Amino acid sequence: MLFSASLLLSFIAAAQAGCDNACSGHGTCQLDGVCDCYDNWGLGLSHDSGDCSDRICPFEIAWVDKPDVNGQRHKYAECAGRGLCNRDSGLCECFPGYEGKACQRTTCPNDCSGHGQCAYMDDLPYQTTPHDWFNNMNVGSDINTNNADWSRLVEDTTFLDQAPKTFSGSYYGWDSMKTRGCVCDPEWGDVDCSKRMCEYGNDIMDHRPDMTDNQLYHTQQIQFKLNSATPSAQNGNTFALTFKSKLNETFTTMPIVYNYHTGLTGMTSDWSELNLDIQAALEALPNKVIDSVNVNTESRVYIDENTAPIACTGTDCVAGEMITIQIEFDGDNVQGAQNLLTVRAYECLDGCTPKLTGLELEPGTLSVSTVHLNNTNTYMEEIADYNSYECGRRGKCNYDTGLCQCFSGYTGLACNTITALV
Repeated sequence: MLFSASLLLSFIAAAQAGCDNACSGHGTCQLDGVCDCYDNWGLGLSHDSGDCSDRICPFEIAWVDKPDVNGQRHKYAECAGRGLCNRDSGLCECFPGYEGKACQRTTCPNDCSGHGQCAYMDDLPYQTTPHDWFNNMNVGSDINTNNADWSRLVEDTTFLDQAPKTFSGSYYGWDSMKTRGCVCDPEWGDVDCSKRMCEYGNDIMDHRPDMTDNQLYHTQQIQFKLNSATPSAQNGNTFALTFKSKLNETFTTMPIVYNYHTGLTGMTSDWSELNLDIQAALEALPNKVIDSVNVNTESRVYIDENTAPIACTGTDCVAGEMITIQIEFDGDNVQGAQNLLTVRAYECLDGCTPKLTGLELEPGTLSVSTVHLNNTNTYMEEIADYNSYECGRRGKCNYDTGLCQCFSGYTGLACNTITALV
């Protein structure tokens, strides 16, 4: 018995002695004298077990690598192929421009200069405002706010021959959560948010081809259908509008009271009170960011979004009242095409500014778009007689101060005032 026990202990000791450096205390010695290393321990670039004396650094999807036999790329690699592993600490030492535990993401240029946020490509916005995502040519959207979304509901066939702006959709590439860029704070721009933005305005020397035509202003259209039998059922409810300036400043109006009543004839819809409320709310925004607007509201025929407009006749249609609010930007501070307004039609009371009781809308009926009215129909376009250029295209922006250095003969915040006539 004693002989057998001594022989067994000698065998175990010989086996342990057969592993190099006793696996450095980071693994177990197998009977064949090979170390079975603990997680994240190994030896050398090949990560063989060896004596388990080296650390293995975190792995991530490789930025660049060679294809395997199946042609697959972007496999997992130590430090994502953009850093060197410190075998003593087990930490990646990333190359310039990369960061993270496994060098798995890019840095933002100059850390956005302290005037912006560093965001993944998946989160970088295409839109200036949420309504820019709204696709006028296709019904349906994944963007929802309570019972309202940004999908377009076909109103009439005059829209179909136009080509409004669309969005490209979310990005699902392999680097969607790896590559990053800057989202600049208001009044700051460029890829690293290092430059102050200058005022935008109309080019004072850009004239209409035919001065006898009516002057056109940028006009936006808000459409929705109330979730109620009559337009007056939700009188007294409140909503708000958010405006984003060309300098990326965001302003939200005071609560706007929805109010509808029948005109004096008993037949005509009277939206005059709502028009005045919307106008006053927009013109009351700080710094006169909107100095003048005209508002017109009317009701139109609502057609079921699931029915083809051309084939929609009789009982094939689901009709109702579509409320259309047209806002014409005719002020000096809002010359040219403006960012689309954002409608805040949801209930938000506790802790919200402004507090809103909200509007109950039919799903899929809320939309905001740019329109121009002529004598026959309504159609989508971006055109207005006024335009919007940096420093009115008649000056150079000083990106240190955010002030326009106007060319000779021009003055004003956006260089759109003539001081000399030749």
